[in-house]
Amino acid sequence: MSAVALLTASVGLLPAAPASAAAVTCEDLRVPVSVLGTSHFVHGTLCTPAGASTVQVLIPGGTYNSSYWDIAYSSQTRSYRQAMNRAGIATLAVDRLGTGRSSRPLSALVTASTQAHAVHQVVRAVRPRFAKVLVGGHSIGSAMAMIEAGTYHDVDGVLVTGFSHRMNYITVLPVLAGMVPAVLDPGLHRSGLDLGYLTTAPGTRYGAFHSPGPDVPEAIAYDETTKDVFAATEAVDTITLNNVVIPFTRLIDVPVMVVVGAGDTHFCGRPLGSDCSSAEALRASEAPFFSDAARLRSYVLAGYGHAINYAPDAPDYHRVVAEWTNSL
Repeated sequence: MSAVALLTASVGLLPAAPASAAAVTCEDLRVPVSVLGTSHFVHGTLCTPAGASTVQVLIPGGTYNSSYWDIAYSSQTRSYRQAMNRAGIATLAVDRLGTGRSSRPLSALVTASTQAHAVHQVVRAVRPRFAKVLVGGHSIGSAMAMIEAGTYHDVDGVLVTGFSHRMNYITVLPVLAGMVPAVLDPGLHRSGLDLGYLTTAPGTRYGAFHSPGPDVPEAIAYDETTKDVFAATEAVDTITLNNVVIPFTRLIDVPVMVVVGAGDTHFCGRPLGSDCSSAEALRASEAPFFSDAARLRSYVLAGYGHAINYAPDAPDYHRVVAEWTNSL
């Protein structure tokens, strides 16, 4: 654990846990990482139930940071972190390079592959503390999780959410085209961001990430106030390594679970997306991209779009993921 520098440690226990759940301790980690020969660090929050032997290293998607995994609005429903901790699973939600409390390299250095390499260094740092380490992601974070697992073979499972290999460019490209330089956003105007870091324009997040789910003003407001950035270069190898170079994800040799919202038009539906009409249909769509070693599992959350942790029935998918994780 010498590679991990503790920023702070919460010596208290998190409130509101059910009596049957193990006590949970959270600590902030700052992990030194090398990116193309330059020194940086990845920030993450590690929350560990007493006696936990499995940890999920969680990567947020574009324009999100680690808060996506621990949504404070209606947290008993929407906090993925709390759900896993209640199931006895530790979580390490990281801020991608350039986001949250991680360091901010030049955006040109920030690709899906360099993000995956940084996460590999995080996995290596926390591995001694846990018998099993899984890597998981949301959206482009899922692409990074798959690149990490297929390249470094250092994890025991891969969780893919909000992503499939059949990207529906008809809906994805307008969202990307509508992004603006983060330095022009009043809420994200901070030092260390160059013009290659982008974010969503104000008032666009419901249509981009939540539709056709219910438009809950408080939830969308929380999403808007916690939004972060995305480097355009992260999209390049996400598309080529996961959507064009088909054999790449076939290098993953550990169990994989894929979860999407049935209404996620970025990855589901005609003419280009996956068949998300049922879990079995999604599995059939994704199976050609994985080897038998992936023992592919799938789940479709009805009635919601891309950012499924915000769904009112997110606990349904949280429960399935926890059961899958504990079965490995």
